[in-house]
Amino acid sequence: MAEVCGPDVVNRQVGIAGFRLRPDGREIAYVRRHAEGDAYRTHIWSVSVEGGEARQLTRGKVRDSAPAYSPDGRSLAFVRTVEGADHAQAWILPLDGGEPWALPELKHGVSSLHWSPDGRRLAAVAASDERPFIVGTEEKGKAPRARRITRLDWRDDEDGHRDRRSHLFLLEPRPDAEPRQLTSGNWDVVHPAWAPDSRLIAFATDARDDRDLDPRTSIWVVEIEGGAPAREHVALDGDCDFPSFAPDGRLAFLGRDLPDAMEYEPMQPWIVPADGGDPRLVQFESDGLIGTWAWSELDLVYGSPGPFWLDDQTMVVLLSRRARTVPHSIEVAGGVPQPLIADDRVIASALDVAAGTVAFSATVDGRAGEVYVAHDGRMRRLTTDGSAWQEAYALPRLDEFEVPGPAGPINTWIASPPEAGEGPLPTILHFHGGPTGSFGPGSSLDAMLLTAAGYRVVMPNIRGSAGFGRDWAHALNGRWGEADEEDALAVTDWLVEQGLADPERIGIYGLSYGGYLVQWLVGVTDRYFAAVGENGVANQVSTWANCFFGVYWDRRGGLGDTLSPEGVEKLWSSSPLKNVARIRTPLLILQAEDDRVCPAADNEQLFTALRAMGRETEYILYPEEHHEMKVYGRPDRRIDRHERMLDWFARHLPTDAPGA
Repeated sequence: MAEVCGPDVVNRQVGIAGFRLRPDGREIAYVRRHAEGDAYRTHIWSVSVEGGEARQLTRGKVRDSAPAYSPDGRSLAFVRTVEGADHAQAWILPLDGGEPWALPELKHGVSSLHWSPDGRRLAAVAASDERPFIVGTEEKGKAPRARRITRLDWRDDEDGHRDRRSHLFLLEPRPDAEPRQLTSGNWDVVHPAWAPDSRLIAFATDARDDRDLDPRTSIWVVEIEGGAPAREHVALDGDCDFPSFAPDGRLAFLGRDLPDAMEYEPMQPWIVPADGGDPRLVQFESDGLIGTWAWSELDLVYGSPGPFWLDDQTMVVLLSRRARTVPHSIEVAGGVPQPLIADDRVIASALDVAAGTVAFSATVDGRAGEVYVAHDGRMRRLTTDGSAWQEAYALPRLDEFEVPGPAGPINTWIASPPEAGEGPLPTILHFHGGPTGSFGPGSSLDAMLLTAAGYRVVMPNIRGSAGFGRDWAHALNGRWGEADEEDALAVTDWLVEQGLADPERIGIYGLSYGGYLVQWLVGVTDRYFAAVGENGVANQVSTWANCFFGVYWDRRGGLGDTLSPEGVEKLWSSSPLKNVARIRTPLLILQAEDDRVCPAADNEQLFTALRAMGRETEYILYPEEHHEMKVYGRPDRRIDRHERMLDWFARHLPTDAPGA
């Protein structure tokens, strides 16, 4: 008999948190995460692409990540954080026997490792000595004297204060080798790729002076020998990212040739000849978007969507369309992308290609993330760790609907208790973040918990969701609190009309933009009897400046700015705080205290106003946590979050489930 899923499921959940193919395409190394007390342990395992038992490669009170096979497949480089250490460091494990050993220390830590094709060196992305914002000398364990801020890119959500920049370092794979810094400057290196001859590395960065106001990454290269500084190799009017070399030296990358573009504007493959020159757009016919735009909280891997070279004339990318993401091949001559798997209810999140093998991580029909390979048009599972923990529970039934809406059908996913009939149930609408994300056949811990408690969970892809055509995503630009409100209420009406929802027991919840929409809806309607807003937006005027990317994101999204009275009025017109006097719905506000995407200061304003009016509300602050704490936060805090959400809905939206 299946167990009832409760908040302590966090302690049982095991997740696949990264993977890489061996260069011969015959094996993968993957990262396995599990909770241990109030912390996570991550270890590296391997499994043959042909199947069979997985083998644990690393152990201990450590967090191991970012595995990378040597070109000959005999060694595995990885990043390790030892319990109590300040920074992660580079390690190597001999795969033919022996214990892992540490490479020379990079004193500010390492985030990823990349073998040269000739196997002689590793490129490490690591924090450098440059401290663009720090005043005074550095002392371990002591805060700096001051931070001198002259630009806006001094912080982000994951790192907090950006006291150091990420650069490329070269390491030889021996214990006594001296690291050599390869790039420097007040900018950051991301997504490095070695050239086939091991003589240079391509990477993405934005080194322009105004990048804090108008970011636009381009592709740069740096030569390994000679000491020449890194140079810009190719740029477009929009972002360039994810460089990838073909065996003949051609360089592919993803880019958009459109200035000041919102993220839903499609990234397309481009190719630069080996000897340089103008980039060529690879024309392909599809209404899908390259990248993972359908989200699943049960997949912990967020990696590259491609392009990867399958052969000299074919690339592989992840393509998202209508709440699915699957690997596709694209001919460099152009044409229609071809799906590499036929399975329908799939959300792939990362991709790797080696020696003709295409591997990807994915959630499938509500199952948690695993690693698969594409084989003869089908997908074959390699790992079992990521979803085995779900076997103890009866999973929600997941159904897809097209709900009539004011601007067209709204793709909607409904998670129901597995034994539920078709009659009305207490129902909770869940709004995704972004707003350019989308729901699909991926499910979440929240859906497992809420359906186990007797609720029906409804996940609509309202206007603003990506993967349903540009017009659908663009329809929300400058219209927060308009188009989204209309669609949310249309879905609510449909649920009642179809006899799926009890009109007296409907609630709402969401995170980020979803938290914003929750807080907006309770200020314009009394349709909902309980609400949970998590890391949302209450005051668009203050968020414009407090969010670390608000200045340019609001401009690109048509929301407005605070540089003119008209801009301020436009931001205020879509702020939930504007309608606070109308809020009667009991509102639980969950907030990660160190969130710099939707900062705590913003939602404190809403809580203060509700408290001053004597409305039913609670404000829960989680110290040290960031925007996606529901997935990556400390285990005990994630459990607390689940308990509070379930209790809030049980109090204000009771079910008939046993024990509710």
